[in-house]
Amino acid sequence: MLLLSIGLFVFAAVLGLIVAISLLKKKETSKPVALAHGAVGAAGLIALILHAAKNPDRLLTIAIVLLVVAALGGAWLLANDLRRKPGPLFLLVVHVVVALAAVGTVAVVAFR
Repeated sequence: MLLLSIGLFVFAAVLGLIVAISLLKKKETSKPVALAHGAVGAAGLIALILHAAKNPDRLLTIAIVLLVVAALGGAWLLANDLRRKPGPLFLLVVHVVVALAAVGTVAVVAFR
């Protein structure tokens, strides 16, 4: 289940990169790609929570909290995008950094 969540997070990251590039180029973002990014990321988070419920680990708890923070930031970015007010870009950077830290933490647990 842990490797499944990592795979889902990697796929979500690829989709997120597509959206981020559009934002940085100040072009219209693909709403289906943005929604898929959120849905795949949420599926990864659910898989991680299910794994952590059966295999408690302090690092996984930290990763879950970080991913929830990243998801909240992503929801704010999506809401702005749907209102045709993309950004703010600092939130995009925070979203990416927090999500990468969380997935890195999950990878540490998976491969130790």
